[in-house]
Amino acid sequence: MKKLGVFICHCGFNIAGTVDVQSVAQDIGQERDVVHSVDYIYMCSDPGQQLITDAIRERGLDGVIVACCSPSMHENTFRKAVKSEGLNPYQCEIANIREQCSWVHQKEKDTATEKAKEIIRAVLEKVRDNHDLEAIAVPVHRKVLVVGGGITGITAALDLADGGYEVLLVERLPSIGGRLLQLSKTFPYLEEARTILEPRLAELERHPKIQVETCAEIEETKGYVGNFDIRIRRNPRYVDPKACTACGKCLDVCPVEEPSSFNQGLSNRKAIYFWGNNGFPHRPVIDSKACQHFQGNTCRACADACPENAIRFDEEASSFEDRIGAIVMATGYDLFPLEKIGEYGSGRIPDVIDGLAFERLLAASGPTAGWSSTPTSTSTRPTPG
Repeated sequence: MKKLGVFICHCGFNIAGTVDVQSVAQDIGQERDVVHSVDYIYMCSDPGQQLITDAIRERGLDGVIVACCSPSMHENTFRKAVKSEGLNPYQCEIANIREQCSWVHQKEKDTATEKAKEIIRAVLEKVRDNHDLEAIAVPVHRKVLVVGGGITGITAALDLADGGYEVLLVERLPSIGGRLLQLSKTFPYLEEARTILEPRLAELERHPKIQVETCAEIEETKGYVGNFDIRIRRNPRYVDPKACTACGKCLDVCPVEEPSSFNQGLSNRKAIYFWGNNGFPHRPVIDSKACQHFQGNTCRACADACPENAIRFDEEASSFEDRIGAIVMATGYDLFPLEKIGEYGSGRIPDVIDGLAFERLLAASGPTAGWSSTPTSTSTRPTPG
């Protein structure tokens, strides 16, 4: 049977202002295996840590629970303290009764007090079964996978590459740029979104340490920290980006029109289209679900019009594998569906739109060119998808 010690921090008034810490210390002191339970105003202070080390030495503690703030704040502090007394640092655990308890129940003292006890009891169960652990070192593959090609993924990729790491940036859409491609201006200085995005895209394109994969998805991830084996699926875009010059002649002749998801359904686009006006790579992609050629029709209008023979109807999906040391998830966001909101006639009245659709109306590259109140259909010039 382990001898366990519980140390409850007041955190000034952050915890004690809501939680009855004396009551918690008294009740937890009656729990099985708990031989020492005490509260103190600032457990992370030098005197607070001294309380812990003295108790380990005097009471022969085999495990320590510190009920305080988030583990991200002071877990290392307390583990170093217990290690100084010869106790394995992984026999010290944090019960978060600040962020997860007192801060969310500031007007419910009784509820917060009982919840603090339950949080501590849960951590007690963990410590009872804890084993001594030793830190190990493993080699780390110095290549990073960034999932998502919005402004967050772009910034992460550039920062990592500038720091000397190889970067693989994977985006499921046909172009890099994310939601920022759809915005008109940004808060709070009303900067043009494209003036923020375009320099980063240019830097991304020419950076020697960044590999960009668009129309791509993660199929499988396996391995362990520092050494992940991933498999990535390249979905066909049916246009060779190296041969294509983005002249837009293929769009001029395409007979199909579909609602533009890029413009939030406010305009139409062709079955072959550009995703955004300023994305990278700025090359069209064919929607196989809309294209007449893929529906059994003999239509080859885009292929016949292409002066560079860049259309690849026979392109198939492919996969490749890579070894990655770390993964950054920057997958962005989707708006809550209008039909599920229900307020102001959303989902029922066509003229009730969401914020992103309004951004497309405001944007100079949008369906109204930023000034007209009437959405336009696809013109003969390249338009976003």
